[in-house]
Amino acid sequence: METTHRTTEQQKPADQRRRELLEAADRVVLRDGPGASMNAIAAEAGITKPILYRHFGDKGGLYRALATRHTDALLAALRAALDAPADRRKRVESTLDTYLASIEALPQVYRFLMHPAEETHQAEQGFDVGRHSAPVLRRMGEELGQVIAERIDLGPVGDAQARIWGHGIVGMMHAAGDWWLGERPCSREELVQALADLLWGRLAEAGDRAGAPGF
Repeated sequence: METTHRTTEQQKPADQRRRELLEAADRVVLRDGPGASMNAIAAEAGITKPILYRHFGDKGGLYRALATRHTDALLAALRAALDAPADRRKRVESTLDTYLASIEALPQVYRFLMHPAEETHQAEQGFDVGRHSAPVLRRMGEELGQVIAERIDLGPVGDAQARIWGHGIVGMMHAAGDWWLGERPCSREELVQALADLLWGRLAEAGDRAGAPGF
């Protein structure tokens, strides 16, 4: 059986094999959330666990690949919200809502990425959620900081200020969204308005950079 699987796998282009395995992993994560295991993902993909390990190394490698896949999609959606033809307040609200809508639509994926089951990452050796999830948030913070630097005139220390704002906004969205997803103390619209109100200080007063798309 192992030899048959290996021959079939080797006949496929590497990017196709990887895409199929990630799609299988997504299906398991959507079903099992933080409890998704390498065994279940291998079974869903119709391969043996050693083959899965050859592609990703360990659960940490698979996690990073899934995180990149979902973070790419989220960042594209956030950029689309920032590019919407609306005034700045509406774009800020739309960006916040886009993030919250994404974790609301795929709560099992979010929980897998940020809150894996304790028994799962103990059983699958070497998996540390903090070590793996922190780069996801850092990447989002850097991306948002770059957008702010490109679009808003923050003066001579603008680049540093933009990075601070980028990481601060992502941290706020993540912490508030995590709390909201778990407790649902208010509607998504109410949370968006409250967070936008919190941001609406110097951000409202700063001017756009000349020739840059509005923020």
